[in-house]
Amino acid sequence: MNQGKYVFAQITEFLPQRVFDNYVSKYSGNKYVRHFSCWNQLLTMIFGQLTNTDSLRDLVLTLEVHNIKVIHLGLVKSIKLSNLSKANEKLNSKIFEEFAYYLIDLARKKQVNNDFEIQGKIYAFDSTTIDFCISVFWWAKFRTTKGGVKMHTLFEINTQVPVFIHITPAIVHDVNALDSIPYENISNYIFERGYIDFERLYKIDAQTAYFVIRTKNNLKFSRIYSRKSNKENGILIDQIGKLVNFYALKDYPRNKGELNITTKKPTKLLYF
Repeated sequence: MNQGKYVFAQITEFLPQRVFDNYVSKYSGNKYVRHFSCWNQLLTMIFGQLTNTDSLRDLVLTLEVHNIKVIHLGLVKSIKLSNLSKANEKLNSKIFEEFAYYLIDLARKKQVNNDFEIQGKIYAFDSTTIDFCISVFWWAKFRTTKGGVKMHTLFEINTQVPVFIHITPAIVHDVNALDSIPYENISNYIFERGYIDFERLYKIDAQTAYFVIRTKNNLKFSRIYSRKSNKENGILIDQIGKLVNFYALKDYPRNKGELNITTKKPTKLLYF
């Protein structure tokens, strides 16, 4: 019989508790707390994620079933549903947010590679919708009979690590999330066509960064000249041109709306 630590305890040992305690002190997270500290809350929620529990009640019941083993997981022996739900409601979420970004930064440094022959970092941005019960999560407006939130994620291609997450009600259009991205100089951003908003895309240009985005079918684009295409790589047409729509030119004034458009089977990409 294995007398060593449980796998969960071995995994959580890698978490820098002193760093987490600094964030707890910064936001006075353990003020007026007797037993269920922020650290215990963090470990409990991590356990819930790893065991794929569907609710706080499900999580508490799972821990009660394994009550004898809980202390060996590094958790407090008795976790009540009321204490857990109260902690999730009242504790400052910035504690966990800043700790998460600290861990993300560590992961990025360990996973860095230079496989892409492109100057700067490469990011992909998209969103996913998480459905909620509208009667419980009334603030998560989505549809008449359904609630939900959108999780907008900036994913670094080089390291395969999500570096920025922004959560909004599901009713918020994807393009609005572009205002929250912390753009970096000389970096490359990849978007789906739902993010076409030339005023917002121009802000990327202003940051000395670059973007690639799928075009819409109704894009008005005037060709200036063509580059040699590489059909072996699926590139049918590679053109430099400019925007001709009045409002698009107004929102994207750089070089009178000059952009690079590439037709690559079966889609079209717009570059800057």
